[in-house]
Parts: sequence; C-alpha cells; structure tokens
Amino acid sequence: MTQWLLDYRKKSGLTQQEVAEKAGIARTSYASIEQGRRRPSVKKAMRIASVLNFDWAIFFDEKLRVTTQKTRKKKVKT
Repeated sequence: MTQWLLDYRKKSGLTQQEVAEKAGIARTSYASIEQGRRRPSVKKAMRIASVLNFDWAIFFDEKLRVTTQKTRKKKVKT
C-alpha cells in the first residue's frame, strides 16, 4: 500500500470514488494505484496530484516522497 497516498486522500476528506471522478479516471484504477498494485502514468499522476494538492513527481521519486512525508509530519505536530 502506498500509505502516503492514502494519507493525502484522507486529509482531503475524499473517497476513492471522489478522487477518481475528479481526476477523470476509473475508481478501480485509482484503488490499484493507492494500494500499490499499479504505478500511474504521468498523465494520471498529474491528475491525481492536482486533486489531492501535491507534486505529481512524488509518484516517481522516492527521495521526494520521503522528504514530503517528513515535512507533512512536522506540519501536523505544530
């Protein structure tokens, strides 16, 4: 599971269906991405990131993903 993606979705207060609809993709496709079974295309990554308000490159850059997670945790603590 891509916990970071689930965290973004939960923070936004959206369901998988709502994210998928806003991103213009199938819910099953979004669910597979969130569960870590599939990696999104760049186009889908950009759409999902736009809906959930994060940098789409996080899907493809492990270092960026770790840095973003640390930053988010610090913001939650303050």
